[in-house]
Amino acid sequence: MAKKAKPGGVPTPKTFSLHWGSGVVEEEASFASPYHQPTVQLLKFTAGEAKGSYAVRFCHYDHRGRFQRSPLIIDAADLRALRKALQGAPRLRRLLAQLG
Repeated sequence: MAKKAKPGGVPTPKTFSLHWGSGVVEEEASFASPYHQPTVQLLKFTAGEAKGSYAVRFCHYDHRGRFQRSPLIIDAADLRALRKALQGAPRLRRLLAQLG
């Protein structure tokens, strides 16, 4: 998902708010599938109990760009597309490499 631009063309960072803190989406890897837009985000907490920490969020958007609060399901055939999307998110890619 592209960041929204402020007047003058400067991108506005995406923000998030959870019960234990809020902050900004520092990196995001996403691709369009036939059903939705699977997305992995690197969340940086800037306020609240989790201030100063990072988290990884697996989520998705619909084709109109609306955030969806249901589980992320990625077709096995789309994993290559996710891997390609992660090439543009080096910190997120390094964190996910710890899984394997």
